Amino acid sequence: MPPEAHRKNGDLLPLYPAIEPRGGGALEVGDGHRLYWEESGRADGVPVVFLHGGPGAGASPVHRQFFDPAFYRIVIFDQRGAGRSTPIGSLEANTTPDLVADMERLREHLGIARWIVFGGSWGSTLALAYAEHHPAHCLALVLRGIFLGRATEIDWFLYGMRSVFPEPWREFAQFIPAAERGDLLAAYHRRLVDPDPAVHLPAARRWSVYEGSCSTLLPNPALVADFASDRVALGLARIEAHYFANRLFLSEDALLADVDRIRHVPAVIVQGRYDAVCPPVSADELHRAWPEAEYHVVPDAGHSAFEPGIRSRLVGAMDAFRERLGR
Repeated sequence: MPPEAHRKNGDLLPLYPAIEPRGGGALEVGDGHRLYWEESGRADGVPVVFLHGGPGAGASPVHRQFFDPAFYRIVIFDQRGAGRSTPIGSLEANTTPDLVADMERLREHLGIARWIVFGGSWGSTLALAYAEHHPAHCLALVLRGIFLGRATEIDWFLYGMRSVFPEPWREFAQFIPAAERGDLLAAYHRRLVDPDPAVHLPAARRWSVYEGSCSTLLPNPALVADFASDRVALGLARIEAHYFANRLFLSEDALLADVDRIRHVPAVIVQGRYDAVCPPVSADELHRAWPEAEYHVVPDAGHSAFEPGIRSRLVGAMDAFRERLGR
C-alpha cells in the first residue's frame, strides 16, 4: 500500500456509511452454543469475516463499516458466549480450538471457499490461530493491535498497564480486597464465575471499565460507558478471565512458531504506537518473524480500532485488497 493510500484528499479515510444486514441467523455449533451471525454488503462479493476482540466482547453494527459494501460480502458473528450468541457468558467448551472450529462451521454453512480474515486485539489472536490451521481458506489477513496470547502479555494487562494508566488500574486492583491482590486474575476469576449476579456483575463492570479506560490515546467516555454496559461487561470480563486463566488455550509462542504455515498469505498488520493494552512489541515480533506481511505503526494512536489513524489504515487496507481482488 502506498504511504498515502490511507488518505483521501489529504484526509484520513472515514468508515463506510452505516448499513443493515441482509441476512443472518443462529448457528448451532454443539455443546449448547448458538452463534449469532449476519451478512451485509454484496451477496456475490469477496467474503470477509470480522473477528471481534475480548475474547467475549462481541461485535457491533459499526464493525460493518470497515468494508466497502459494494464489493465485499461482509460476515460478522459473535463468538461463543459473547454478544448476541447464547448462552451469554458461557464458559462450557469455550476454548481457542473451539472457536477455530466454529469459524470453519460458519464458513461451510455459508458456502464460502476462501475469505479475508479481519481481526484486532484478541481478534488478531484468533485470526492467526485460524489461519495457521486453515491457510487454504484464507485469501488474506488484516490484523490490528497484535496479541499473541503469551504469559508476558497477560501479565502486562493485569499489572503492567498501571505504569501508563495508574488511575484505572488502581480502581481495578482496589475492587479486590487487599489480602487477594497478589493474584488479581484468580481473585477476579472466582467472582466472575460465581453464579450470583450480585457477585459477578460488579466484578465484570470493573474489569471491563479498566480495559476500556486504557484503550484510547485520549479519554473516550462514550467507549468506557459502552464497556460498562452489562451487554459488553459480562461476556468480556468472564470469558477474558477464563481464557487468561488457561493461557488462551495456546502453547507459549505457538502463533509465532507456526508463521511458516501462512507466510504466503497476503497480510497487513496495523499497530498503534501508544497501544497500552497490546503494546507494539508483539506486533514488532510478529513482523520480524513474518517480514512478508505489510506493517504499519500508527504514530498517534492507542489500542482501539476507532482511533482515527488506525481506522483509516484498516479501511485503506481493505480498499487496497479491493483493488487487488477486483473482478
